[in-house]
Amino acid sequence: MVVSNHGGRQLDGAPATIEILSEIVSVLDQHMTVLLDGGIRRGSDIVKALGLGADAVLLGRAPLYGLAARGRAGVSSALSILEDEMRRTMIFSGCHGVSDLSEAGVVMSAKDIGGREDRLGPNM
Repeated sequence: MVVSNHGGRQLDGAPATIEILSEIVSVLDQHMTVLLDGGIRRGSDIVKALGLGADAVLLGRAPLYGLAARGRAGVSSALSILEDEMRRTMIFSGCHGVSDLSEAGVVMSAKDIGGREDRLGPNM
């Protein structure tokens, strides 16, 4: 299952994929692979997605920017940066591996789901 909202962000109030991921995962068969698409900009975004139940994330923007800037070396560099950020986030969170990640350890802010404070209220 790919959780995506390609094209959906043009609609006011359309939820970000990370915002609804755990709800979707909770109703799927546990044997179904879940991929999150959209909104992955940093390694910490990957950690949050995995903690919320995604089995993997789909990357587009970071590798494409790397490709445009420096070709194959740029893609490799972009992926290395994401990996380093992911490892650092896990260390700071006390997680030794991906299997240690859980929904309980994920803290979401308005910035994580598109900066939509107006939709979420001032306390988010």
